[in-house]
Amino acid sequence: MDNVLKTPNNSYTMISFKNLKKLHLLVFTNLLILSFINNAQAQKISVNIIDKGAKTVLDFSNTKIIQQCIDDISAKGGGTVTIPAGEFVTGNIELKNGVTLHLQKDAKLLGSIFRKDYNSYPKPTLIYAKNQQNIAITGVGTIDGRGRELIKDIFKSIENGALKANADWRITRPEEGSRTNLILLENCENIAIKGVTLKDATNWITHYEKCKNLNIDSVRIEGVAYWNNDGIDITDCKNVKITNSFINSADDAICLKSSTRGDFCDDIIVDNCTLRSSANAFKMGTASVGGFKNIKVSNIKVYDTFRSAIALEAVDGGIIENIEVNNVVATNTGNAIFIRLGHRNKDDVYSTVKNIHISNVDVTIPKGKPDKGYEMEAPLLMYPPSFVAESGKLQSVSPWNYKEKLPNVKLYEHNVFPSSITGLPDHRVENVVIENVKITYFTVADKAINYFPLDSFNQITEAEKDYPEFSMFGEVPAWGFYVRHVDGITLKNITLKMKGKDFRSAGLFNDVKQLKLVAIKTKGSIKKPALFFNDVVYAP
Repeated sequence: MDNVLKTPNNSYTMISFKNLKKLHLLVFTNLLILSFINNAQAQKISVNIIDKGAKTVLDFSNTKIIQQCIDDISAKGGGTVTIPAGEFVTGNIELKNGVTLHLQKDAKLLGSIFRKDYNSYPKPTLIYAKNQQNIAITGVGTIDGRGRELIKDIFKSIENGALKANADWRITRPEEGSRTNLILLENCENIAIKGVTLKDATNWITHYEKCKNLNIDSVRIEGVAYWNNDGIDITDCKNVKITNSFINSADDAICLKSSTRGDFCDDIIVDNCTLRSSANAFKMGTASVGGFKNIKVSNIKVYDTFRSAIALEAVDGGIIENIEVNNVVATNTGNAIFIRLGHRNKDDVYSTVKNIHISNVDVTIPKGKPDKGYEMEAPLLMYPPSFVAESGKLQSVSPWNYKEKLPNVKLYEHNVFPSSITGLPDHRVENVVIENVKITYFTVADKAINYFPLDSFNQITEAEKDYPEFSMFGEVPAWGFYVRHVDGITLKNITLKMKGKDFRSAGLFNDVKQLKLVAIKTKGSIKKPALFFNDVVYAP
């Protein structure tokens, strides 16, 4: 059956249903092509900030110019704002939908060294975005927060009353709300951070909170200008990849956090990264309100790191579940593995830690302080300010790991701390497999430094509410592994090698159910018993 189609000259022609369908398909195809061309044209929109009046003069602020470029590009459907070679000073700027901030070779985006040039946001930040999509920071240039210079102005602003701070800021440091992040992205989707160098904030270098589809690749982070210079902080984000990157940080290099009950860091991949930290290399926690699920960490190199190569912590009522860590090589690092279930939150919700698989790990523990000589070297441990020594009484203490400059606080001397996997008596770590691990110690222990006898192992502090850290149990009578309150743990192909000297046992296992040990080797000067067990049920 035919239809009648009216032509532009008012004549009529007969067209079959078959041809009509072809016509519809042709029109639809052309519309798709036109839409693609329009989108492609929109993506090709690019502006060089020099063309809009930006200047490479250190006393000229380019903030308004850069922000106007971002706003215009976003309003036109997206495109690229290009930072060319040269040094461009800016205060805080906001990324908008569809905008790529691209730094060409030898481009340097310099953060203002005046605190007044940063908005408050949730935290003062050089580059900020909230509720935006399809945003990126790319190129081979540098974004430099100039933290060393900026912190001086922050001090000055606090002194003259222009900026509020904690009362003891001179002794410790100004609170984080007074200091600036380099990058903070909140509730954003489809994010790419690629190729750039990011450095020297007065607080965290990069922070991504409640974001989805985040790809961080081939980034170099140098964050050693001031305290709390975390490299990459990921809070309650989904579908994240961190690959092929280098991070040197005063605080944790890569840190996953969770601040909301019922929300999680979920589906996170970290691969082929090199990490250096005066805190921890890869860490989950301390903030652990919701938790962490489906995390894969692989092919990681760690060096000159003060605390742990791997730290997995749930202490705020959150969960740690389905974690895979594989192929980690750490040299000159203070501790290999730290897994902790604690309860510092004030409500009745307890954390859960289960289904963890760690494999192919090689760690070297030095005799001295691993980060000695670095600009923001980690503080030494101290006794808690409230601690009172009682003569003749054995006291297990959880040392204090910050605010080391407070008066009347005594240095906590100690021998090397072991790797540890610990829960609580009624809330236990579950289902952990650790295999193909070699830890080599060059440490030398001495009873004159500190001594906690093996027969007093049941007096080791639970430290239930304390800040989680590999040093949190203080001196313990083991140097290799300390395992307590765990249900279901397999240690397979483990080598603990003492190239120094230690008077303690290599391993201490207390209140452990379903323990499976396969091919455990201790080498070097080993005190007997090499491994000590109490209240242990072995797996069949």
